[in-house]
Amino acid sequence: MLSYPEIDPVAISLGPLQVHWYGLMYLVGFSAAWWLGQQRAKRDNAPLKPEQVSDLIFYGALGVVIGGRAGYVLFYNFDKFLQDPLWLFAVWEGGMSFHGGLLGVIVALTLYARKLGIPFFAMMDFVAPLVPVGLGAGRLGNFIGGELWGRVSDVPWAMVFPSSLAGNLPRHPSQLYQFALEGLLLFVILWCYSAKPRPAMTVSGLFLSCYGLFRFVVEFFRQPDEHLSFVALDWVTMGQLLSLPMIIAGITLFVLGQRLAGRSKSMS
Repeated sequence: MLSYPEIDPVAISLGPLQVHWYGLMYLVGFSAAWWLGQQRAKRDNAPLKPEQVSDLIFYGALGVVIGGRAGYVLFYNFDKFLQDPLWLFAVWEGGMSFHGGLLGVIVALTLYARKLGIPFFAMMDFVAPLVPVGLGAGRLGNFIGGELWGRVSDVPWAMVFPSSLAGNLPRHPSQLYQFALEGLLLFVILWCYSAKPRPAMTVSGLFLSCYGLFRFVVEFFRQPDEHLSFVALDWVTMGQLLSLPMIIAGITLFVLGQRLAGRSKSMS
């Protein structure tokens, strides 16, 4: 068993002002997305210009925050929302959902793409490789904060997390699994695949299918939310349920994009 590195979740404390590592990880994610977006926008086939990337990140940030909060409330705490609808705005209590954030980003960037006159999938294919670094940073924030821990395990790298809710039993550091898969590996896959021009929809499809698959697998090691437990068949978690449509949609987009590109070549 490894010892959990008890890092103070508060990175900066200035009197009553406290800045948590999790919040700083959002800054890291958005900054990395801006820098990577600048590099992609310099390519000859890029749908955006470098000076448009800052607005892209602004729209994306709004989508992440609004969609992430709304998704957490509606997907994971809908009963509490029905009892107290204003709890939706209690962001200081924490609670964000990736799947909700994804929907929020799609809506926000659809509006931005329409404003610029850019095709929807040209925008989504441009953005997809920028996302994993932020996802990985967020999972590191979860790990430092000692939240979203894994299930009880006897693997040599299991850890006891400093939370009364986690108990005194060693658990999978599932946040680090997600950091490695949803952050590092997904970034490498998407950045390498999109290094040269690809058929429309395929980069987006690869993002959806890979993230959905990685998340589905990690959920077997992550402790289900206490108030939800398993939502189907005594083993399916809410995270897995929400990831299945991503996998299906991602595979569909990837295959469709390849077929349409092949059909265009055969007609030319």
